[in-house]
Amino acid sequence: MRNSKTINGVTFGIFSGIFWAVDTVLIGIVLSMTGFLAFEELLFVAPLLSTFLHDTFSAIWMTVYLGSKGEFKTAISSLKRKPGRIIILAGTLGGPIGMTFYVLSIQSIGASYTAVISSIYPAVGAFFAYLILKDKLRLNNWFGLIMSITFIILLSYSGELAVGSNVSWGLVFLIICIIGWGMECVVSAYAMKDDGIKPEHALLIRQYTSSIIYGLLIIPFFVGHSYTLQIIASPIILLALAGVALAGTLSYVFYYNAINVIGPSRAMAMNITYAAWAVGFEALLFGTAFTFKEFMFAVFIIAGSILTVVEKRDPQLLPIGKQSFVK
Repeated sequence: MRNSKTINGVTFGIFSGIFWAVDTVLIGIVLSMTGFLAFEELLFVAPLLSTFLHDTFSAIWMTVYLGSKGEFKTAISSLKRKPGRIIILAGTLGGPIGMTFYVLSIQSIGASYTAVISSIYPAVGAFFAYLILKDKLRLNNWFGLIMSITFIILLSYSGELAVGSNVSWGLVFLIICIIGWGMECVVSAYAMKDDGIKPEHALLIRQYTSSIIYGLLIIPFFVGHSYTLQIIASPIILLALAGVALAGTLSYVFYYNAINVIGPSRAMAMNITYAAWAVGFEALLFGTAFTFKEFMFAVFIIAGSILTVVEKRDPQLLPIGKQSFVK
């Protein structure tokens, strides 16, 4: 029974990575549309606006989904309890804080440095998971996690590092981003443990939290809603963003279920396989060159993620479940 739950958790994690890869590929297409290209000289605008609208549409998708199941009011009522309020913190850490400082880092040290260095966030998250939740990784699990991160860095590295005079601030922004993303997973796991709050209910609150903070604070401060109005004036872009957000929402649903079943460290390890899946999807959909080296890097990323969830002394997957958070 416990092994079955763990296998389910790993499956959730794999699908979270697959759908995030779809989200990643599609958001690249959306950002290349005319409406966003008008902002290409304004570094902040497109990433922040796309994230704001992405999370807003995701909140709408979750509202429709939970509403169809008759669980929307139950999910909202979770805010009256401690687990629901903790998810507000998780959503703030992962969305507004994590993504905003990611964009600030890109502005300071370039996209290549930011993308490569930020990929270590699962290791940082695993460290916090151990401190806060006692979610332990064995030596072979750490080896798998580090292997995945290493090959993600190799797969992502372009060799075009745009380092300017703001390197120190850029690294500070990046550290905040990494901590935000790593802690989102850990805080969410804490809120969901011992049946504190259902993953889908947690995700609804997470997306509304992110959307509201972006809409009321971040977009007005950094960008201005005049740009938002320019984007939403295009029905084609709105429909495209809604479609991308559907893929992102599916990814998050699987991700939060994985966190709930196999713990934050292993869920993050499975989720970051999106880097490998994205390369494959781009090759299939757009005929992008897919070299043997990239194929091997993708294989090692997935293999490392699997090794992260495998118990060294047992050929079956490690059955940690919710009770494993308190050992």
